[in-house]
Amino acid sequence: MLATQLSVDDLVSCIPDGAKIALPPDYSYCALAAVRALIRRGARDLHIVGVPTFGFQGDMLIGAGCVATVETSAVTLSEHGLAPRFTKAIKEASIKMMDATCPAVHAALQASEKGIPFIPLRGLVGSDILANRSDWKVGNNPFAESDDPIVYLPALRPDVALIHAPLADKFGNVWIGVRRELMLMAHASAETYVTAEKIVDYNLMGDLKTKAGTIPGLYVSAIAEAENGAWPLGIPDGYGADHPHLAKYAADARSDQGFQRYMEQFVFGSAAQAAE
Repeated sequence: MLATQLSVDDLVSCIPDGAKIALPPDYSYCALAAVRALIRRGARDLHIVGVPTFGFQGDMLIGAGCVATVETSAVTLSEHGLAPRFTKAIKEASIKMMDATCPAVHAALQASEKGIPFIPLRGLVGSDILANRSDWKVGNNPFAESDDPIVYLPALRPDVALIHAPLADKFGNVWIGVRRELMLMAHASAETYVTAEKIVDYNLMGDLKTKAGTIPGLYVSAIAEAENGAWPLGIPDGYGADHPHLAKYAADARSDQGFQRYMEQFVFGSAAQAAE
């Protein structure tokens, strides 16, 4: 069966306000063309989940007023420093922060992937993070012969996984290579929306060289072709990140006025249209 192919704008129109959206880290495959389209659409009250972290794309969404809740283990622009819009929002308490750890995010998504209501995880007992997560429960290992506390995490089921990929096919199969967090996101989420550098006519699942690194179309709700759709981040083994541009964003976004200038030029203005 052929996949639903949409424009990028139509793709993000499928994501409702208030949705819980899983986003990959900056070193993975990030759907920046779709994120800019979400901002232009005026999305609001989003709950964004970093799998297990996020950076540039989440910082833009927060600065644009699209986000109500953040759930992640870290927010950073990597070598370009702190995420300025996230930092400002936390200081002003304008968003809700749900602190996590990398293993906790992955484990909670795996619970959703497996269709179970919760999953146990070690490594959190004794940390102060538990004081800030009332939804995480400390219990006892039922198989232990003595006291053995362990944390129970509720399954994390995003409404939407939003990813970019180097390649998709007309059947909705999406090649993500070694980026296994994207496979987990697709399995765990109610819907998966994908932008791809290229959509091909042949079946990616029919080639043993691509099959193992391909999300089956069964898990993909819709796709959109978006060449350079990860810019200014890069595609591993594709094109590199635009570090001068990322440095410019990091500098501009330190002030409200600088961030608005950046938005006007690269999200709403002619520079955004040229990139996309």
